[in-house]
Amino acid sequence: MKKKFKLTDLDCANCAAKMEAGIKKIDGVKDASVSFMTQKMMIEADDDRFDEIMKEVVAVCRKVEPDCIINM
Repeated sequence: MKKKFKLTDLDCANCAAKMEAGIKKIDGVKDASVSFMTQKMMIEADDDRFDEIMKEVVAVCRKVEPDCIINM
């Protein structure tokens, strides 16, 4: 499954790169991209575990950028 999400309050390109790298390390994630310029995130992950994976994605993003909100 591939889904796109709008991000709110992503402050810098460096944070976006850290978030993307962290998300790609999550088991079950096939691909991920986080764009500071467009404030969007794309996640491609296993269909059957997508909700569980998204919880891990939120945790990774909060660790890098506590103020960033993923609009689901």
